[in-house]
Amino acid sequence: YRVVGFYVEPISVKHHFSDGSDGEPWDWDGESPEGRTRPLSTCSKNEWLSADQVTELQGVEEGEVILYTYDVIWSESDTQWASRWDVYLSMDNRVPAKIHWFSIVNSLLIILFLSALVGMILVKNLKNDIYQYNRVLTDEEKAEEREESGWKLLHADVFRPPVKMPMMFCVFVGTGMQLLVMIGVVIVFAVLGFLSPARRGSMMMMILVIYVMNGATAGYISSRLYKSFRGRAWQRTTLLTATVFPGLAFMLMLFVNCWLSVYHSAGAVPFLQILSVFALWLCVSVPLVFFGAFFGYKKETLAFPTVTSTIPREIPELPWYLQTLTVVGLGGVLPFGAAYVELFYILSSIWMDQYYYVFGFTFMVMVILVITCGELAMLFVYFQLCAEDYRWWWRSFLAAGSTAFYVFAYSCVWFQLLEPSSMAITYILYFGYMGLISFAIFLVTGTIGFISCLWFTTTIFSSIKVD
Repeated sequence: YRVVGFYVEPISVKHHFSDGSDGEPWDWDGESPEGRTRPLSTCSKNEWLSADQVTELQGVEEGEVILYTYDVIWSESDTQWASRWDVYLSMDNRVPAKIHWFSIVNSLLIILFLSALVGMILVKNLKNDIYQYNRVLTDEEKAEEREESGWKLLHADVFRPPVKMPMMFCVFVGTGMQLLVMIGVVIVFAVLGFLSPARRGSMMMMILVIYVMNGATAGYISSRLYKSFRGRAWQRTTLLTATVFPGLAFMLMLFVNCWLSVYHSAGAVPFLQILSVFALWLCVSVPLVFFGAFFGYKKETLAFPTVTSTIPREIPELPWYLQTLTVVGLGGVLPFGAAYVELFYILSSIWMDQYYYVFGFTFMVMVILVITCGELAMLFVYFQLCAEDYRWWWRSFLAAGSTAFYVFAYSCVWFQLLEPSSMAITYILYFGYMGLISFAIFLVTGTIGFISCLWFTTTIFSSIKVD
């Protein structure tokens, strides 16, 4: 026989011996001592004790002797050995299917609304703009010397490198691409069933391994972009790409682990395992980042459809709805709204030790999140270019990356569901790791927004004739 499942029911019972005593401070092995007909008068060795039969609950006081007993009832089950985990994998048992479908439908409606908005504003306006810019002027229009306006005027400045922190921008994009590839591969493997619930740490191990092996991706992307910005300090850029995010994660883990060791917690990671993670980062991830950066600097710079002028164009004052704070505040609302329902179950899996294996829904939500971030960033950048502001690099990253701020704010609200604690380590552990997760989401969504806007600006400016 094999155990395919179990059900545990804790019951509080105030036990009494058959002679009327409440317990003695000696080791009791369950057998009748000398002079007693049976050990306990409150339960029998041959009958199951239900909660309805309990007449007195066990109190817990200092110096009191507590007797622990248990009953085991074996029953035959129709569940096959290979299907024993279905109770956790089935969304009808652990995660309500209706809520998940509601989340997907809600996200799809957001995408349809946003796609329609992008289609009406971008496609229609761009088609008209490109037609006006490319059509041959008549003699009367040439005589009037009609002054052009709009995003075409920025053709000599739109691909000008960002003035503020271009190196850090490249580092963020490279790290965000590394995290995006890691998330995509892990979710695909999970959907295909390679992550078994019988091995609880298999997902964490796969996340760590795939992240480390994708170090070359981060190095290649950051170096290629930095070279396109005509940067000179390529060694520093590569070093920051290899150390900023993993270094922050490692220092946070080390700090939290020291606190856990002070409290003698079982969750503290042994020193040898911390040393192995550090060696994996230093000896595998960092060399791979430099390896990818080597090939990135060997490649040609990104080909832009227009030539950047020497003197930058003067930027007019932007309206309030295109200011940076407004864009950051509004940019993450729709992407967060498309994924917040699924986020509840993911947080429950991380912090409440619940099973989460409905990765098909996770994959769909991830696709919806990518589309929403890309469309929203393109929409904001188009409005910005129409206002004759060519500083779109950081704006595209922040517009989509602001989703992380809403995720962190939601995690603060969700924290109220947990049991209150007076221990400082509880707040350090939760908000420390949620801050790290939110920063990773900021890098991923920001990278999605930037790549979408890079494709968008390259496409529209390659479609017009520049004199």
